[in-house]
Amino acid sequence: MSQFFQIHAENPQKRLIAQAVEILRQGGVVAYPTDCAYALGCCLEDKKAMERIKQIRQLDDKHNFTLVCKDLSEIATYAKVDNSVYRLLKAHTPGAYTFILNATSEVPRRLLHPKRRTIGMRVPDNPIVQALLDQLGEPIMSTSLIMPGDELPLTDPYEMRDLLQHHVDLIIDGGFCGMEATTVVNLTGEAPEIVRLGAGDPSIF
Repeated sequence: MSQFFQIHAENPQKRLIAQAVEILRQGGVVAYPTDCAYALGCCLEDKKAMERIKQIRQLDDKHNFTLVCKDLSEIATYAKVDNSVYRLLKAHTPGAYTFILNATSEVPRRLLHPKRRTIGMRVPDNPIVQALLDQLGEPIMSTSLIMPGDELPLTDPYEMRDLLQHHVDLIIDGGFCGMEATTVVNLTGEAPEIVRLGAGDPSIF
């Protein structure tokens, strides 16, 4: 049976954030709000938790997880960022974008694109996520909370509890946070390439 925390969207309660981070560190899978939609997340190095997320969403081994990062400096630990990419990231983080970047050796091999050493990275503009990341001290490995057969992410934490209470360890109710995934931008080529249209404005690239 999963735990259910109601966390204030603007002023997250420190006690509940600390408990949520401990659940992540103990190998837990957490449903949590972002600035676009709810997501499923776990610790970066936790292979068992990642497999549980893949089972919940019925994902194959080709699915690319996203590293949800606290800030630009954390992105630079896990991805190769040159001057032009840095300027783009600085202008558009935090925000509703996932950036495909070339990974560094800090990223576990199982998270990388099978043919290209790339990884999706993002910095959400959401106080709850920022509080989690600040306390955790590393990125959260994440994927949008879209159930098998659905096209849009789940938006109601009470529905999540009905569907997932035996599959995840914690559901964070942070209120409505949207129902559109991020805009995905590939920054590994000569020019930015929009891979998926979502909540972020693609016209600025």
